[in-house]
Amino acid sequence: MLRDRFPQRDSMQHSLGAMALLVRDYDEAIDWYTRCLAFELVADEPRGEGKRWVLLAPPGPGEKTCLLLARAATPEQQAGIGQQAGGRVFLFLQVDDFAARYAAMRASGVHFCEAPREEAYGTVAVFEDLYGNRWDLLQRH
Repeated sequence: MLRDRFPQRDSMQHSLGAMALLVRDYDEAIDWYTRCLAFELVADEPRGEGKRWVLLAPPGPGEKTCLLLARAATPEQQAGIGQQAGGRVFLFLQVDDFAARYAAMRASGVHFCEAPREEAYGTVAVFEDLYGNRWDLLQRH
């Protein structure tokens, strides 16, 4: 049993601090995510040799997982841009006002792959980011 192997598990706190997202260019990605998804630039720090520590987060209060923009540096990494989930939905942007966020995203040029639909768990529509990664825009019931 898991508790036998990790007896202090209940007292330990964990969170997913950031997820790496392969990008072609830092500035192009910062522009798109801040303009089209209203993400906030949390950090943009030079790391030498052209590398940067760039963190973006959805707007609003509270603890959240950030996107760490990782500029592709090798041919293998470049081939992965926009394909990090092999064509499946990769990330889920959960909102508290689907209609308003959907309208704002469409107005900023975000490409939606489908019309919004109602599911048992909430209202959802699939969209693509600037590189073709698929996301769910989601308001849970």
